[in-house]
Amino acid sequence: MAGHDNHSDAHASHGGGVKSYLIGFVMAVVLTVIPFAIVMNHTFSRGVTVAIISIMAAVQMLVHIVYFLHMDRSPEQRSNVQVGLFSVLIIGIVVVGSLWVMHNMNINMMP
Repeated sequence: MAGHDNHSDAHASHGGGVKSYLIGFVMAVVLTVIPFAIVMNHTFSRGVTVAIISIMAAVQMLVHIVYFLHMDRSPEQRSNVQVGLFSVLIIGIVVVGSLWVMHNMNINMMP
């Protein structure tokens, strides 16, 4: 049974404790409810609503990365952060390149 306790201590030391998950869950719920309430109540203009939703989405991505994926600035996570940033770069290149090609094809196909 002592081995089981060591496993939970080791897991908690990497930021995977129940407290961390609960904090992340509560923050994720709050960051979801706020934009939902703004959209349902038509509180702001369309442009402000889109800006708020975009900001909340970016913050929620950070919450998921920190509290659920446990990617932080620690030396143990450096390679994971680098792989994550590289993935974001590649996805960005693919999306922007695809939009660029589709835009140019649309312009060139016009009569």
